[in-house]
Amino acid sequence: MASLEVVDGDLLVKLSNAERLEAVHGDVRVPVGSILVVRTVTDAWSELRGLRAPGTGWPGKILVGTCRGGFGKDFVVVHGKRPAVIVELDGTEYSRIMVTSPDAEALADTLRARLLEI
Repeated sequence: MASLEVVDGDLLVKLSNAERLEAVHGDVRVPVGSILVVRTVTDAWSELRGLRAPGTGWPGKILVGTCRGGFGKDFVVVHGKRPAVIVELDGTEYSRIMVTSPDAEALADTLRARLLEI
């Protein structure tokens, strides 16, 4: 399962080996200075936007990879019907990063606390 970590001044989306294959992509790094908002949602699927390219998708089951549209690009790791952490960004390759987690609120709180330390 993907994790969100703050490492050396960057937000790191650490993917499992299976997720790397699903996303057709490696881990994602963005500077913490580009983070606008860290928030959670109870239904990740309602927040998805754009067309997946590249990546893996099965409606309601999995969407892992890059979603593209008029907004730019989002990097998403969505598995099942779980809550998600959404990180809104400015000035990076991605507009948003979205990662599902069984305990999205705790993950978001941990991430916010780490960002305050920097």
